[in-house]
Amino acid sequence: MQENSPDLWRHLLPEKVKETHKYDYGWVLIYGADELTGATRLAASACTRMGAGLVTVLANKEIANVYRVALPAHIMVRNDLQWFHHKVNVKIYGCGGLPIKPDYKSNITTILDADALKKLPNKLSPNYILTPHDGEFDKAFPELLGTRLERVLSAANNINAHIVLKGAETIIACPNGKYFINHHAPPTLATAGSGDVLAGMIGGLIAQKMPVFEACMATTWIHGECAYEFGKGLVAEDIVDMIPNVLNAL
Repeated sequence: MQENSPDLWRHLLPEKVKETHKYDYGWVLIYGADELTGATRLAASACTRMGAGLVTVLANKEIANVYRVALPAHIMVRNDLQWFHHKVNVKIYGCGGLPIKPDYKSNITTILDADALKKLPNKLSPNYILTPHDGEFDKAFPELLGTRLERVLSAANNINAHIVLKGAETIIACPNGKYFINHHAPPTLATAGSGDVLAGMIGGLIAQKMPVFEACMATTWIHGECAYEFGKGLVAEDIVDMIPNVLNAL
């Protein structure tokens, strides 16, 4: 079994250095849900904690002020779902809902979570990352047979994208057949919003130019370590709060 471990990716973790500025550490756009706003907020907060230089939540005009009030001051909010800036290098869709159809032909690294996993095209590209749990995976790829590992490897190859199949045994799969399995995850992660946190964490590392596959491996392990360090009574916001401790230890 190919087990995920910090020895595989620790050397690639981004480190902020002198004589740099926020734009050197990436700009992430998160498309804000209309109803389940908490999920978007968790993803955005996790993204910034992982070190992304800028995070902007795009929302419909009717809901944008909810985000402005609820999000920390360092996360920007715009009430225009079509807004874009050429320095943006990561997009995240689906956390809590889908206010706009994802761009399936973008050259920008794009994370598709939850509602964004519905009605997928037949082909994407390796700069796309799908982050389903088992139920979402089964609905997205109902035709696939075999073991859990065989199905996720087939799906990654068929759709030509990275897949992070979440669970007690999270599988990180590449389109080329490479994969690792992460067991570093306590049962306390079975709580609402933990997947939204993971999507934001992945975006935060990739924004800083960490390679996609290793960023997915790192975040699944760090996500689990945050939960282990916090202990019992964990809710999703606690994972976000523990990120600095785990990054400092690494």
